[in-house]
Amino acid sequence: MTTPTSTSPRPPASRPPASGRGLIRTMVVWVPDWPVTAAAVTAGHPPNAPVAVLAKGRVLASSAAARAEGVRRGLRARDAQARCPELVVLKYDPVIDARAFDPVVGCLEALIPGIQVIRPGMCALKARGPSRFYGSEPAAAEKLLDRLETYDVPGGRVGIADGPFAAEQAARAAPDHTRVHVVPPGGSAEFLAPITVDALEQPELTDLLRRLGLRSLGAFARLPATEVLARFGPDGAFAHRLARGADDRQVVARQAPPELARQLDFEPAVDRVDQVAFAVRAVADELVGRLATLGLVCTTFRIEVGTEAGRIHEREWLHPRWFSAADVVDRVRWQLQGNGTATSELASPVVKLRLIPEQVDPVGAHVDGLWGGGPDERIHRALSRVQSMLGHGAVVSPVIGGGRGYADRQTLIPWGNPPTPARPSDAPWPGSLPATFGTSAGSGMSAGSGAPNQWPTPVPTTVYPVPFPARVLAADGRPVSVSARSVLSGEPAGFRLDPAPQVADSNKLHSIIAWAGPWPVEERWWDEDTTNRLARFQFVTADGRAWLFVVRSNHWQLEAAYD
Repeated sequence: MTTPTSTSPRPPASRPPASGRGLIRTMVVWVPDWPVTAAAVTAGHPPNAPVAVLAKGRVLASSAAARAEGVRRGLRARDAQARCPELVVLKYDPVIDARAFDPVVGCLEALIPGIQVIRPGMCALKARGPSRFYGSEPAAAEKLLDRLETYDVPGGRVGIADGPFAAEQAARAAPDHTRVHVVPPGGSAEFLAPITVDALEQPELTDLLRRLGLRSLGAFARLPATEVLARFGPDGAFAHRLARGADDRQVVARQAPPELARQLDFEPAVDRVDQVAFAVRAVADELVGRLATLGLVCTTFRIEVGTEAGRIHEREWLHPRWFSAADVVDRVRWQLQGNGTATSELASPVVKLRLIPEQVDPVGAHVDGLWGGGPDERIHRALSRVQSMLGHGAVVSPVIGGGRGYADRQTLIPWGNPPTPARPSDAPWPGSLPATFGTSAGSGMSAGSGAPNQWPTPVPTTVYPVPFPARVLAADGRPVSVSARSVLSGEPAGFRLDPAPQVADSNKLHSIIAWAGPWPVEERWWDEDTTNRLARFQFVTADGRAWLFVVRSNHWQLEAAYD
């Protein structure tokens, strides 16, 4: 008699939950308060100082010491300083933020390759390879944290889950004693459910969800996907997938940029400019050739000079087109000379020099168009040649900025530097001369009682960098003075320029046939050191020329001329 075989079904093989199918196990490394760390290190502040980084006038991030005093993200600068009087306020600079995080990513890539930078202070990588190599996911996370500690980046957190979004939230939820949080496969939806919808980082959607009573990711995830797509659109549907733990985004490893910086060490130290320039020529040739091989040109160079005294002098140099090897050598020479003179001796011998291409562009972005465009190559070469012989400040271009007078608005920028004026042009300048102003050839009628900003056209053609002192005389030969109430002691009848080497007709009396003014200006009356009271006049002389004069404390000066 045979025993009948059992027909009961075998237990099914274990499968991950449906929410975990096709999702990539992701590991996210997060350095809390990274904008504060990067800004504080760059500014030279200790890590335990109360520091806040501001963006658009509000706190973007704050250190632990600042948070202990009540400084929170989103506060205005004044409110944050009221809560913490010792608060160090720093401006957020995304360039500094990314530049400081790049070496941290490099140190992690030396341990585990294939890292994707989500933002400065946070990066992601696939968890499968590291977990197999180190034995488990927590062991791989511990190795990454040890690497950060070795690189002097304390306080890191690691989160592991299905997909980058859940892994990021796991990193933020990591406890202080382990600093690692592992969400089991298929458990992302359950882990995300109690988290508030603010984690989606979509303010408009978050505000709408709150008004609908959906305050957690779990409540949002329970909505039907088709209804979410119809009501909130593609962005809402993507956020719904994140809330359900169905983040199927892949981790895309960054392509490490080629190393373009070059360093030149001097042993023994070099104490002459020409010796440094001669040694750096070969390095500049090799660097520019490397950029050409990659199809790139450099428009901004940073040059760091290390001296025997232990100091590092650095400066950024810009170019109107792109740098050649000769241009790089010229900038090194100018930076070593410091003041733009042709001296060959250095204050301290040079032991190290680094050439760092700060901004590189594809060569096609700087090719002249079909009908030309950009600075003329011959003009640029001629001006650069003059600079190489006379110094960096020998060739300048005028840039119009803000100010109340003609000379105040003019800034002379060395050739090749960014055209940034000394005073911002978008700031309010009460009492400034308007865009269209000039002289009038009317009768000798005074306009002192008129509105101070009603100037006729045209504008002056020549603005003197240094005003010429002069004497304005009445018809009886007495000097004309202006009282505090802008009342003239006499009607201007002529003026003489004070003797000076650059004044050819200093003894000549220029007869005034028409004049207008005064236009009084009072600047910073509340500050005794920087206050400035003046009045402007326009004169027309018998030879048909027009002039712009300014008087301060009854001292006349010729400021500009009209043709």
